[in-house]
Amino acid sequence: MIGLVGRVRAFAYAGPADMRKGYEGLRAMVRQGLGRDPLSGDLYVFTNRQRHRAKVLHWDGTGLCVFAKRLEKGRFACLWKNSERQTLELSMAELRLFLEGSQLVGRVALSPAPLSEEDLYIERRL
Repeated sequence: MIGLVGRVRAFAYAGPADMRKGYEGLRAMVRQGLGRDPLSGDLYVFTNRQRHRAKVLHWDGTGLCVFAKRLEKGRFACLWKNSERQTLELSMAELRLFLEGSQLVGRVALSPAPLSEEDLYIERRL
């Protein structure tokens, strides 16, 4: 299952991707397009222009995995609409909703912002 181990971060590529790309093509998009390390253990999400296909690239510690999904009805949320950013960080809950076809992902903050170190310090003192 995706993201079951530890703290895994998910990043969505905020633009249409060529779904013919495999391991190496998606790996290159992560390095060049997102400026991130594909072997970090994070999840990288890509959708096609029509937004009915999605792929997730993940390094599980032993090799690269590509998970693919095609929606039979509807479309995935448009992650590049109204965004100048090249990437969008998603929580695991947002990733699950996105892969289920929710249209709210990327438009509205669906999860609270992560706690800062200062917030954690104050919380421990209480």
